Amino acid sequence: MAKKKEVVEEPLEKQLWKAADKLRKNIDAAEYKHVVLGLIFLRYISVSFEQLYDQLVAQQADGADPEDREEYAAENVFYVPANARWSYLTDNAKNPQIGKFIDDAMDEIERENKSLKGVLPKVFSRPNLDPTSLGELIDLIGNSTLQNTSTKSADLLGHVFEYFLGEFALAEGKKGGQFYTPRSVVELLVNMLEPYEGRVLDPCCGSGGMFVQSEKFVKEHQGRIENISVYGQESNQTTWRLCKMNLAIRGIDASQMKWNTEGSFLNDAHRDVKADYVLANPPFNDSDWSGDQLRNDARWQYGVPPAGNANFAWIQHFIYHLAPNGQAGFVLAKGSLTSKTGGEGDIRKALIDKGLIACIVNLPAKLFLNTQIPACLWFVTRNRSKRAGEILFIDARNKGHLINRRTRELSEDDIQEIARTYHLWKSESSDYQDVAGFCASVSVSRVAELDYVLTPGRYVGLPEEEDDFNFAERFTALKTEFEEQLKEEERLNKVILENLGKIKING
Repeated sequence: MAKKKEVVEEPLEKQLWKAADKLRKNIDAAEYKHVVLGLIFLRYISVSFEQLYDQLVAQQADGADPEDREEYAAENVFYVPANARWSYLTDNAKNPQIGKFIDDAMDEIERENKSLKGVLPKVFSRPNLDPTSLGELIDLIGNSTLQNTSTKSADLLGHVFEYFLGEFALAEGKKGGQFYTPRSVVELLVNMLEPYEGRVLDPCCGSGGMFVQSEKFVKEHQGRIENISVYGQESNQTTWRLCKMNLAIRGIDASQMKWNTEGSFLNDAHRDVKADYVLANPPFNDSDWSGDQLRNDARWQYGVPPAGNANFAWIQHFIYHLAPNGQAGFVLAKGSLTSKTGGEGDIRKALIDKGLIACIVNLPAKLFLNTQIPACLWFVTRNRSKRAGEILFIDARNKGHLINRRTRELSEDDIQEIARTYHLWKSESSDYQDVAGFCASVSVSRVAELDYVLTPGRYVGLPEEEDDFNFAERFTALKTEFEEQLKEEERLNKVILENLGKIKING
């Protein structure tokens, strides 16, 4: 008799996503994400509130008051007014006015909790949002599966929120990448920096993924989350709201998440912060960063960055904010490893000669949702007691796997292999060995001989065995890289012509 094929049940977050996405109908993903994420957040704070509420009811004989807001503030729990509680919304889920009830609930919660003022979405009574579908979404998010799970409801909702952020970013494509850094990239950065305690800064924080992953890392390694304090800044108000909700749902203090329209260069909200760790994914090759207004800025200790590209402005901004023993890990366009335009080569040379650059990781293509520009990771260390005079190069271009036709992600094994290599090297362990085609520890003098170019492929060489070499995939990757370089040259030529035009006009 043939064995029955075992049915593997999908994780809860995937089941929820599929069901929620069906209810989206004709609503754009960029708009719909605020509806779904807003409801998940509302469900989260209701779960936390209800747990403490029930405890206070049981302690009324001892003087506890379940409606005293101070009782909730003392336990770092958001107070939820009666008409904003999940039970009230569930009771009214079939009411045609449910959208208005939810918007009113969001208003009331903001009034009762100052840290959420201006954060929560009020988009539920829009005409294009079908009340029936909205009621079904409420039932879905508050279903029995979620209530009866063995995992703590609040922890599960945090995981669901994070998963949904990623799925909405995928659904939005290029626009989605503006608020979301792929989880595997964030996880790699965090595993390499290991932020156990101290100040963590992200001056272009998006939806807060760097902070969430840092918190998870500390918990997974038996650290104390209260030993970490986080500082962030975001210029897009909608993204800043997502960040505040993302951190709140994780129980992370979001009081130092700042928003202003000018951004970190023109209006540095954490001017005096010296961080133990900087984690960031700034916009690649940003030409609209107001560089002309900042020619004499104190942050440019290693050279004035070109007005037409913010890459080396970001690097120096990160270094400016590092404590004496601080470390930074960040994503940049791969062009930053070789560029010489506008003095970038001189800045890179100064950073190398000062011994600030510890490691460069070349990333595989298709990791990022909003760009096909090849990317890399930089790791900068202020005070290097070990491996001074050396740089570790890791070429991870062949790592990762496709999750769809357009998007690749790094596996847990990939992340652990890269991070372990870095830590073995950094600790000067005898277990570290150069691996042809993957990693090499190189002296600064050797880098100087190669004109201060930081492309890992120049140093790690070719793998000893190329039996499984995929010519078609490699050709496509090189073609994409070449096309992006051509686009970058065209952009720079355009900037030069525009500047020449300005000179002629002013002349």
